[in-house]
Amino acid sequence: MIHLIKTLATSFFILLSIFAQAQNDSATKFLDTLQFHPIDSSAKMKIRDIIVSGNRITKNYLVLREIPFKVNDSIAPQNFAKEFEQARQLVYNTTLFNEVKLTPHYISQVEVDILVEVKERWYIYPIPQFQLVDRNLNEWLKTHNANLNRVNYGIKFVDYNLSGRRDKLQVYLLNGYSKNVSVAYSAPYSNKDLSEGFTIAAGFSQNREIPYKTSYNNQILLFKQNDFVRKNWSAGAGYIIRRGYFVRHFFNISYSHSSINDSVIQEKYNPNYFKKPVNKIGITDFSYTVQYTKVDNSTYPLQGKFAYLFISKRGLTLSSGLDMLAVEAGANRYWNLGKKWYSSIQFNTKIKLPFDQAYINQRGLGYGETYLRGLEYYVIDGVATALLKSTLKKKILYFSIPFPIKSKSHPKIPFTIFAKTYADAGYAYNLKKFNTFLNNKLLYTGGFGIDIFTLYDVNLRLEYSFNQLNQKGLFLHSQSAF
Repeated sequence: MIHLIKTLATSFFILLSIFAQAQNDSATKFLDTLQFHPIDSSAKMKIRDIIVSGNRITKNYLVLREIPFKVNDSIAPQNFAKEFEQARQLVYNTTLFNEVKLTPHYISQVEVDILVEVKERWYIYPIPQFQLVDRNLNEWLKTHNANLNRVNYGIKFVDYNLSGRRDKLQVYLLNGYSKNVSVAYSAPYSNKDLSEGFTIAAGFSQNREIPYKTSYNNQILLFKQNDFVRKNWSAGAGYIIRRGYFVRHFFNISYSHSSINDSVIQEKYNPNYFKKPVNKIGITDFSYTVQYTKVDNSTYPLQGKFAYLFISKRGLTLSSGLDMLAVEAGANRYWNLGKKWYSSIQFNTKIKLPFDQAYINQRGLGYGETYLRGLEYYVIDGVATALLKSTLKKKILYFSIPFPIKSKSHPKIPFTIFAKTYADAGYAYNLKKFNTFLNNKLLYTGGFGIDIFTLYDVNLRLEYSFNQLNQKGLFLHSQSAF
């Protein structure tokens, strides 16, 4: 462990020295550009009007809903910078705009208009799809040698702002290694006060392979045939409440029906797959989530707080088949340390009751974004897990290049590059009969890397990681808001 820490520290400072002479950030911060010139800076000024411009599709009232101050409110000029920055973050975090700028326009010594300038993103994406069936890019590259047969192709149609109220319509038509037909619609601002909304979704899928078990060395074992081995259809609906600016409540209900190949539940593979000796089953899920978000950028936070509590109930009891009660909670904290240095701590934990769960209810670490950096090739199933991620980073470069197609809304593509070092720790508990090599023990990893942040909140991560198994390697990740 000490050797690992020394290696990480040495590697990180070498990395920083390489970039020490990199180009300084040429983008001037919004707050530094504000100039205030009232005669009496201590007197409060009344907001006469808030004027929104640049929004061709998004409704004015949707932008105004996100601004904490309203017409006829009074604000002291010395508080403008703080209030404007908070409003800018809230409007930007709707993910509807590439840029948001607030500027005061003084009418008199006691009155001011607020100018809100936005640049809308592209909202409509009828684009071809190329999706991997594997858990992540690293697994596809290494485990399956970038096999193009393990790809789904088709078309994705998404409108992120269908009626100008941030309502999202999404349609998937995918073929290839798997089939997926799905449609979903969400309208988070559906009532008059813009404080309540709803979601609906339905879909059908078929798979030629499914994970049927996790091996002792924490590898997913796949059951596959030339024909489809799993069919699933589902439907669901949700209700959203957001009274203020930072807290959201989500209520969801869904039903799905799955049928799998008879062989999967045989002794040779996994009779605990559904925990019942059946190859068809219907699943009802109820869930409630409360979420607190107060960050500068919801997709790539550098400063602020995020927390959530998720409670879900699968089935109607706790005593049969797939029935399960799950509780999950998480908290992230992001700090701006000054001089382009940033740090963060992210914590997540969950528990599933009862502990004796069917295989498909045992997902723990290694799925989605719930993984330790350096253990991407492993999955650690569990009914109780904890994960802690810590990161220290520095902005080392900022530049922009002309957009390849002439566009008034996207004249340039910005790039921000961060150098970082990190350390993760995790734990996944499972019953002894499901125990694997990495279960029921403290896990720890670390490394250093580069984050590339660009247009539409696309984040590309190149990470060189180490783990407690004395393994190391380069890992690639990507994330975006669309």
